[in-house]
Amino acid sequence: MTAGPLFALTLLAVLGTGLVAGVFFAFSSFVMRALALLPPAQGAAAMQSVNRTVLNPVFLGVFAGTALLSVAVVVLSIARGFADGGPWLLAGGVSYVAGTFVLTRVVHIPRNDALMRVDADSAEGAEFWARYVPAWTRWNHVRMLASLVACAFFVVALVNG
Repeated sequence: MTAGPLFALTLLAVLGTGLVAGVFFAFSSFVMRALALLPPAQGAAAMQSVNRTVLNPVFLGVFAGTALLSVAVVVLSIARGFADGGPWLLAGGVSYVAGTFVLTRVVHIPRNDALMRVDADSAEGAEFWARYVPAWTRWNHVRMLASLVACAFFVVALVNG
């Protein structure tokens, strides 16, 4: 795999999955805790701001680009008959795409959209926020671990490929 397109794509996938894992780690380890310590209206309003701000070309480029890289390394690995760390590449690709990208679409985006529809200053907003934080954070732990595991699988593929 050394010095070819599969190596380059895998290296980029390592960087992308590691970066995304770091973002999700930050949310799991301190951002959501900090927001939960605020009065509900302030925490919900801050998260609404985060949800608006995250929709930018830099984050979306890394997040979605890493999904595309993950698919590309899997496809190239299959085309090469699973040589050069192929099983590790498959495991890394599936971990990131299913455990991070798809999970975000299925779990986090609907929750975030629902949060955007509530008035943070209302009683309904406070009730929603109380349910939102633990559920969102629990599933974020899964995304973080899936990204980290994908990164590890891609590193093993590079080392053994």
